[in-house]
Amino acid sequence: MSNRQPVTLRKVITYAIILILAFGNAMSYHLFVFPNRFAPSGLNGLCTIIQELFGLNVGYLSLIINVPLALVVYKLVNRKLAFRSMVYVVTFSALLVILEKVDLSAFAYSTDNGTSTILGPLVAGIISGAVYGILVKCSAYTGGMDYVASLIRLKRPDLNFFYVTFLINVGVATLSYFVYGYQIEPVILCILYSYMSSTVSDGMLKSGRSAIRFEIITDQPEELSRAIIEKLGHSCTLIPAKGMYSGESKNLLICVINKSQIAALSKIIRRHPNSFAIMSSVSEVMGNFKKLNTAGKENKDFLDSGEGSAV
Repeated sequence: MSNRQPVTLRKVITYAIILILAFGNAMSYHLFVFPNRFAPSGLNGLCTIIQELFGLNVGYLSLIINVPLALVVYKLVNRKLAFRSMVYVVTFSALLVILEKVDLSAFAYSTDNGTSTILGPLVAGIISGAVYGILVKCSAYTGGMDYVASLIRLKRPDLNFFYVTFLINVGVATLSYFVYGYQIEPVILCILYSYMSSTVSDGMLKSGRSAIRFEIITDQPEELSRAIIEKLGHSCTLIPAKGMYSGESKNLLICVINKSQIAALSKIIRRHPNSFAIMSSVSEVMGNFKKLNTAGKENKDFLDSGEGSAV
């Protein structure tokens, strides 16, 4: 009896998106990174420096580094995670090699006199961050340091891997000064790329786990909470409270909802006299919290997250 899981439309879409992301990032390197002569962050930054020094294509170097790491992750960590990541890495690396033989000079962004060079790493960083954010939702990695981090967490789950990545990025930025003609500009471009990439990816990852918290003071807790449950699909927590100015007993309802439901909850609160609310942003929600739309129905993710999340 076969243990293979059937191929679903969600899986097909997920792998198609992984391939598209690999193509997009490879194009980004040829249009914005290589023409502006700077090294991006991470292991690919080191590969770019080696390419600048010895002419060996980043695509070959990426495969040499990532294939052994992928095999170890496949064996020790998560097979589906390693396989999906390798689909991205192989496609990305192959496209870097293929696109080197294609004349993209008409589309590449660079300036002869160096003006506005900052736009190259700015756009490349945004693309890189978006690629990483979507890949993680596909339960995949871009390879390199992500593989290393997943292996280190097996033995030291308490270790903050941020400092390892930070040191590598500092090393790439420092080497850039010596490799690219003893100029400070490539160092600044590397820092800018790293900042934009991490900012965009962090924003995309947090957006999927964030929510809005409402603290509602009301004299009608039963009616208000019933309306929230029926119309928004989320429940509330009732806490007895006391108004310190009037000395009267009050009711505090705490409710966490999706961002798309803010207008609907505001309308519900306005329908109940003597009620007011304090709204605050929640950066991450864990446990039994569903992503619901304005109608209170659960949003179905069209991506297949695999056996386990890459986050």
